[in-house]
Amino acid sequence: MEEFFENELAKRFEEMVENKNEIYFDSEELEDIVVYYLELGDITFAEMAVKYGLKIHPNSIEIKTKYLEVLLELEQYVLARPIIEELKATSMDNTDYLVCCAKYYSNLGNPRKSIEYCLIALELGEEENFLNNFIADEFVNLGDPAKALKHYHKALKADPTDDYSLENIMQCYNELKKYDEATQFINEYLDEFAFSETAWFEYGQFYFNRKNYHEAIKGFDYLLAINSSSVGVYANKAACYEALGEYLKAVDVYQEMLELEYTKAYTYYKIGLCYKELKFSVNALSFFQKSLIEDPQFYMAMIELSELHEEMGSMKEALHFAIEAAALNGTNLTLQKKLAFLYIDAGQFEESLECLELLVKREPNKFYNWYAYTEVLMLLSQFDKAIRVLTKAINLHQHAELYYQISNCFFHLEQKEKALEALEIAIVLDPSLVKDMQERYPYIKDVVKKVKAKRN
Repeated sequence: MEEFFENELAKRFEEMVENKNEIYFDSEELEDIVVYYLELGDITFAEMAVKYGLKIHPNSIEIKTKYLEVLLELEQYVLARPIIEELKATSMDNTDYLVCCAKYYSNLGNPRKSIEYCLIALELGEEENFLNNFIADEFVNLGDPAKALKHYHKALKADPTDDYSLENIMQCYNELKKYDEATQFINEYLDEFAFSETAWFEYGQFYFNRKNYHEAIKGFDYLLAINSSSVGVYANKAACYEALGEYLKAVDVYQEMLELEYTKAYTYYKIGLCYKELKFSVNALSFFQKSLIEDPQFYMAMIELSELHEEMGSMKEALHFAIEAAALNGTNLTLQKKLAFLYIDAGQFEESLECLELLVKREPNKFYNWYAYTEVLMLLSQFDKAIRVLTKAINLHQHAELYYQISNCFFHLEQKEKALEALEIAIVLDPSLVKDMQERYPYIKDVVKKVKAKRN
């Protein structure tokens, strides 16, 4: 009934605004209207209502307190500060005011001051669940999970069905590495609240994180017995079977999950991964393809299809899916490396250059990126550009391979003196590479003998 009247009040207020009229509301009515909009998350109307309230009830402490709440929602802390000071003398026994002060200091990054106001509010004997959660959150911000745990427990005691407190208690136990205490707590809680979905989920997650997958599955099974439509729980249960290497059981769980889902792309993808682990390539391909049919822009399925086709020797298809995936996620460097390799394998050297150039820009500290890039430039007879790239590479990496490469470039450009100089450095840096480099760059074969003779 109260909610009905609040809605009716809000409707009257909105009609007044729409018609550009001014009608009378008493202070309690306006306070209810502001609360209604704040709970709805409509800050614009909450601000309008509270300003109208102050216009017709300028001395109302309650409306001023609501104005303070609105200002905090709007993050207008400069305006909030004088109102906090104005109300201090009359409102230190008002829970709403004290909570506003706590929020003000919390938002300004002063959790200790925020906690002070919450503790004062607790003495009034109201909102114990909310205030203890607030205090606990501030201790989390201070990096003190032990004190946070204490207040989350108090919050849960004030409201034993509060899922927020329950979740954070388990989080604190984990951070403190108090695993025995966590086990005792969650079991005792479940003894009293055996149908708590949140508790069974936390039970499952706790044992999953402890790599006790069988016990985790037990928790998820209890949860599903309570609520068989909890889609995310199926995913967690399947993940347990995957961690145990029981991929066919994981597939069975994912199949159950499919019956409840509207969007199935990711689940098809996960089933494909399970079949991939089992080396059932045809099944894996089928489910990755189903994933793409469900979501044609699901690039992770494209990557897996590319890898599977590569493993099966279908290089044309592997390249196709790699190109498609890169078009959707061009910043993925692993994908760019795969695409560059597939282009090179297909003899599409020009196309590989864009990938390789991106790699040297994004990962300049990886020697092999430079080496692969300049190899392709040389294959395309772009020796001048290869020298420019190699000069940058040598400044970062004193690797013999780079000197062999730049020597080869100088030989092709008939700059023999520079070629010999680079080759000599290469041999000094790593003489064991000479045989391999002679096969790779036959043009330096005769010159190597001269350089070795000169050194001897």
